[in-house]
Amino acid sequence: MKFSFTAASATLSIIMAAGMAGTFFGFSTGVMPGLNGAKPASAIDTMQTINQRIQNPLFVGMFMLLPVFAAIAGVLLMTMNQKAAGLLFLAAAAVYVLGALFPSFAVNIPMNNDLDGVHIPKHAAEAAKIWQDYSGRWTAWNTVRAVSSWISLLAMAAATYLWGKN
Repeated sequence: MKFSFTAASATLSIIMAAGMAGTFFGFSTGVMPGLNGAKPASAIDTMQTINQRIQNPLFVGMFMLLPVFAAIAGVLLMTMNQKAAGLLFLAAAAVYVLGALFPSFAVNIPMNNDLDGVHIPKHAAEAAKIWQDYSGRWTAWNTVRAVSSWISLLAMAAATYLWGKN
């Protein structure tokens, strides 16, 4: 029973890390450059819609539960005398919390909330200023989230390799 719950926790955390890394990467390399190429008023409107729609149970669940499942896998591996693998899963959880969740709650989400409160200006220059102030900073911090998710995923992959060797 312990092995199957450990395997399930590890598998879920790996799937979630891959999903979050891909989501963050896709935004930084595709969505945001695409919006930057659109009219600023359209970019603001589209990002407001994205910010509202992304708050769904599947995304929020993956976003928030990834470090929980990674930590559970880490603790269970430690109880199975798989110390190195357990520590790597715990490190993966910590990296994700510090590199993805913390920037999300400290930077990206507050920026999204501020953008959601913007009434799209009729003047193109005003819209351009709002979008310019938002896009660069948001994308930079989103890229931090992507890289942190990749590091977390790599730590879990290394842990799984070590676990499989024993």
